[in-house]
Amino acid sequence: MRDAHRLEPVSANLDGGTVLAAWERFVQGEDQVPGVRPLVAISWHRCREQYRVDPHLTEAPVAVAAPDRTPEHDVVFAELGFRAASVAHEVGNLGGVVTVADATGRILAEWGDQATLARAGDFRLAPWFCWSERAVGTNGTGTALEAHGPVPIRGAEHWCQAFHDWVCAGIAVRDVVTREPIAVLNICCWRSQLPVSAESWLANAVTMTQHPLKRRARDSGAELVAAYTRARTRSGAALAAVDTAGKVVIADDTASMLLGVPASTPAVDPTLRWNAGLPELIAAARYATRQAARDPDWVGSTQIFAHLADEPTSISIRPVFSSGHLIGNLVSFGASDGAQLPRAEGPAPPRAQPRRLVAMRDNRMVLLRLPEVSFAESQGNDVWLSTDQGRLRAASPGLDKLDGELADVGFLRVHRRYVVNLGRVREIERGPKGKLSLVMDDRTNEMVPVSRRNAPAVRRALDL
Repeated sequence: MRDAHRLEPVSANLDGGTVLAAWERFVQGEDQVPGVRPLVAISWHRCREQYRVDPHLTEAPVAVAAPDRTPEHDVVFAELGFRAASVAHEVGNLGGVVTVADATGRILAEWGDQATLARAGDFRLAPWFCWSERAVGTNGTGTALEAHGPVPIRGAEHWCQAFHDWVCAGIAVRDVVTREPIAVLNICCWRSQLPVSAESWLANAVTMTQHPLKRRARDSGAELVAAYTRARTRSGAALAAVDTAGKVVIADDTASMLLGVPASTPAVDPTLRWNAGLPELIAAARYATRQAARDPDWVGSTQIFAHLADEPTSISIRPVFSSGHLIGNLVSFGASDGAQLPRAEGPAPPRAQPRRLVAMRDNRMVLLRLPEVSFAESQGNDVWLSTDQGRLRAASPGLDKLDGELADVGFLRVHRRYVVNLGRVREIERGPKGKLSLVMDDRTNEMVPVSRRNAPAVRRALDL
């Protein structure tokens, strides 16, 4: 490691007085946490409201399941192991340990001086134990799986009191296509601050680890375009190629209109692929990924609501492989070849219903009671909440996730961009051809459009 990136020791002052006082109030049920970083406050909220983690837990549980691993994942684990081992001596001299964990938070390996490794073992900060937020609350490894970029967690910022003597920083390596986590690299020190350069070292390690993933993703995009070109010569159906996350790599003229993306314009780079904004297409692509892992010859069919279509459109989805590795799917419109995709993939796991929604105002976290929220609107990667306190950005991105959390507490998805609080609907306006709009009970009586596909559910929910 170059001198500029060496890990130099700093003072042992954890500065946890203000945070500790806020933690004590929060675990007792209070919501106001002045002096606590928003990232940490949001994590505490997940731990208390969603994961229900006991703040007095003293050790991590045994990991009970391992995620499916691909050869690319093994390359990531090996690369992170190499980088962790290269800095292990410096971290050990600071009384710290370096760990590598998988996407479930299960620690795979650790490095450090023997005394700190032994102390870490007392808390089960060791291989084969789980350090996800769901298992042990706010911590460097688990919170990195929930966030992007380096995540430092210092002293009393840990959700479990038993871990308040540790200072950690973790960062997740994410799949460059799906953005799902693959692994986490984490540094922990006992009763001492992390080196100033720790976060930049972690970020650099992940950047270097993702280089081969990005190259492979670009190559896969080119191979998907080639598979699409070959398929077009054999079929006259409208055709598109999508990656494993459901983003469009290329689509012909007809498919492009249905998907709302440019026609015949290859998007090989994973950061430039087209997002059609069709949740059913994304769900179908992800389902196809799981099925193809079990049966490479699997072909499926379903129906989706496409753009510019009043009725659902039949699609057939066929996985595409390269050197035995799934790289995406070919989607044929107007076709129904293959097994029907299930409408629901088995019973959903029980969800903890939130008492609050978390929003951001500048650098402050705002905890909203559910009745305070009129509706949620998706704009790009952000979700905005129309509330009695004004328009606020939701702390968690993704309208689909918010819809899932609120589905059983009086909220309803009425449009691909809107989720509404049914208790805040003041009026229903009927437009041409039976089109519905909801007039909300808020400051400005805002109107929320109802899509054709969601209209029957809205009528049932409002007894129309």
